[in-house]
Amino acid sequence: QLVESGGGSVQAGESLRLSCVDSGYTYSSYSWGWFRQTSGEDREGVASIYTVDGSTYYADSVKGRFTISQDNAKNQLYLQMNSLEPEDSAMYYCAADALVCTLRASSYKYWGQGTQVTVS
Repeated sequence: QLVESGGGSVQAGESLRLSCVDSGYTYSSYSWGWFRQTSGEDREGVASIYTVDGSTYYADSVKGRFTISQDNAKNQLYLQMNSLEPEDSAMYYCAADALVCTLRASSYKYWGQGTQVTVS
């Protein structure tokens, strides 16, 4: 089971760090990802990390501001979000078990329940 945390309400320019834990240590996942979704919109890929070599992939909208990382020993995934903008406001989801490093939501099998980020 994937559980996200770390969301909240912040001012533009501030930072947040999202965490996602695989509480069941269930997934031997090649890739993990962070996605976000606002009401009425499709789920958007934000960042992905390939556990085999640590390579990462970011959406253009967050490059240079967001950093995805992982702690394999703790089976945790992180998303450091700096210089937040109102356009970053969304529900953020972590996802697991994709075979490749991708921002395509359909490539992931498992999803958390989400954590809300609001930037004003």
